[in-house]
Amino acid sequence: MTAETVPLTRKDFQSDQEVRWCPGCGDYAILKAVQSLMPSLGIPREKFVVVSGIGCSSRFPYYLDTFGFHTIHGRAPALATGLKTSRPDLDVWVVTGDGDALSIGGNHLIHTLRRNVGVKILLFNNRIYGLTKGQYSPTSEIGKRTSSTPAGSLDNPFNPLALALGAGATFVARSVDIFQKHLVEVLTQAAAHRGTAFVEIYQNCNIFNDHAFAYMTDKPNRAGQTVYLEHGKPVVFGNDLEWGLRLEDYRLKAFELGDGSGAEPMVWDETNPILANLMAHQLPPGPTPLGVLRRVERPVFEEQVVGQIQGEIDTKGAGSLEALLHTGDTWTVESDGSSPP
Repeated sequence: MTAETVPLTRKDFQSDQEVRWCPGCGDYAILKAVQSLMPSLGIPREKFVVVSGIGCSSRFPYYLDTFGFHTIHGRAPALATGLKTSRPDLDVWVVTGDGDALSIGGNHLIHTLRRNVGVKILLFNNRIYGLTKGQYSPTSEIGKRTSSTPAGSLDNPFNPLALALGAGATFVARSVDIFQKHLVEVLTQAAAHRGTAFVEIYQNCNIFNDHAFAYMTDKPNRAGQTVYLEHGKPVVFGNDLEWGLRLEDYRLKAFELGDGSGAEPMVWDETNPILANLMAHQLPPGPTPLGVLRRVERPVFEEQVVGQIQGEIDTKGAGSLEALLHTGDTWTVESDGSSPP
């Protein structure tokens, strides 16, 4: 057996760097999930690139034994776009947080999504700025008291899933840091998607926003406060799957199965944009949707760029940099020798 055919394991993706997150941080669980996933993809380590911005989540590249790029605040999607466009053969992942991606990085995020660049974006959403010590973030709820909003936040929070859908994302999903099996399943589907895959991951910050998702993650609450979306299957939830969701007056309504009404739960269709948007706005006290909300195929940006350069799309073929630089009015700057031109 040659070195090339030896199967990779999770250990192969663990770097020699000390993991420096607060004890109990949800980032550990996400790191474990990603390190468990990558060996199963059959991709050499040197073909992976993990790009991050600024924040607690953005230390991710240090802890994976792959190529990585720790960029500047909010710019990870832009850097990843350039990398994937110039090297389509690489498997490019973006790791970002709710502050990094949705505040200064919002513009870069939406344009990556609308272009359908073949990168995988993992947005860790803990609804707080953790690295800078607990200020409110773009996803913090109204009334959130923090060091920067001592009287309570007045900002209406971003809904990351709705934002991604509005930008035209072709793959939109959600999972939770501690739901390991489900998280790996969602990431596996994201990895297989051609185009931009956007995955929001609820992540607990036990220092500055502990129990932010306890209403749905604590074991007594899980069955009644989470609904798992699977394409082609009924949308049901509860300890004994005794509850369902149905459409009523263009809204999602929970009802008890067998209540005598004759109603049937809706069957999930991840290709339906209307259902995806309704589910993205499904908020407590209703069950929180987890899984893939939207998955469709659309031309991939980097393939179109390469095709255009090679003349497969634009019949003009490859251009000339020299000709471009001399297009239009040009001039020559001359020096009399007394000073640099």
